[in-house]
Amino acid sequence: MKAWTGPEVPTLPGAAGRLLVHDTALESLVPVEPDAGEARLYVCGITPYDATHLGHANTYVAFDLLQRVLLDCGSRVTFTQNVTDVDDPLLERADATGVDWRELAADQVQLFRDDMTALRVIPPQHYIGAVESIPSVVELIESLKHTGAVYQVDDPEYPDWYFEVRRAPGFGRLSGLAGDDAVEVFGERGGDPDRAGKRDVLDCLVWRLERPGEPAWDSPLGRGRPGWHIECTAIALQYLGVHFDVQGGGSDLVFPHHEMCAAEGAVATRQPFAKAYVHAGMVGLHGEKMSKSKGNLVLVSRLRASGGDPMAIRLALLAHHYRSDWEWTVVDLPRAQERLDAWRAGVARTVAPAAQPLVAAVREVLRTDLDAPAALGLIDAWAAQPGDDPDAGAQVGRAVDALLGVLL
Repeated sequence: MKAWTGPEVPTLPGAAGRLLVHDTALESLVPVEPDAGEARLYVCGITPYDATHLGHANTYVAFDLLQRVLLDCGSRVTFTQNVTDVDDPLLERADATGVDWRELAADQVQLFRDDMTALRVIPPQHYIGAVESIPSVVELIESLKHTGAVYQVDDPEYPDWYFEVRRAPGFGRLSGLAGDDAVEVFGERGGDPDRAGKRDVLDCLVWRLERPGEPAWDSPLGRGRPGWHIECTAIALQYLGVHFDVQGGGSDLVFPHHEMCAAEGAVATRQPFAKAYVHAGMVGLHGEKMSKSKGNLVLVSRLRASGGDPMAIRLALLAHHYRSDWEWTVVDLPRAQERLDAWRAGVARTVAPAAQPLVAAVREVLRTDLDAPAALGLIDAWAAQPGDDPDAGAQVGRAVDALLGVLL
């Protein structure tokens, strides 16, 4: 699957350093220490309907920031992202709207590409749809069969294939959920704890056998389609290999999605799936999490169509720490536009304060768990101060572009 057009990312002098990020599993800051200078990053992509709302954008701008800081630290980045272009929620939306599921997915993926291009998000080198990943999914399930960790439920009509989560050492360590709490969240986020015939209520679907009217593909497992978690596990292992550096996404993916991916990957490879699990916070509207199921969405495309500057939208997102939960309000975009105007005026001055101390300070806060709000405050102060350096404006403009992805 084609990704989107990537921005040119300037290279700044004096690069090299180390990024610390918050690992959800350890609940502490950990260094990202790439093997042989190559940082391997997997960020879960969209299920293509209602794209791109600000919750999506918040997540992908956060991990774009992570990419930019890694690049500035001197690492190469191999970035992989999936698109869940066949799954129950997409099929349900297609059925409700009377649109073919393939057409709905294609239209929404293109809208997502347009929004990511406008927001200057660095694209993945590997942008992989669930449908095109089916061969690698089947291969992974077949390998899990040899471990005894997948089985078919005792259902004469639909003996679907499931992954036995208790085969994974340390299952539950990532989320910290157990017992009734885990079962409740599992049911709320796409799981089927009440499915008869499972060995454990938390066992997750890896291959759904064909139902009437649903898309399906031939395989040694029977004609069907992949489950959500196994899709990401297979794509990550195929394109990044074992024990890659970061698996990321919104905090609503911690359980069950990332917990299941980690478990499947660990059982399949007998190695840890990812070195660190990094999660972005949720964006709310009118007191509730912004989500497709609630229908309380603010779409990037609509903000752009109404005249919103994509760089102001990006700044509105960066004004909140990536791990924080926050609520979008009508003042966010005007405030971000004011900031953007002040920055543009600052870099356009004939003379300005020296750039080097600012760039060093911005690097320091970004390399400590991607503290974008602190970085924005530093640039605000610089833009408001008088100076006497004729080259500073251009230098700061390049730094803001390279580190924050904001084109002034």
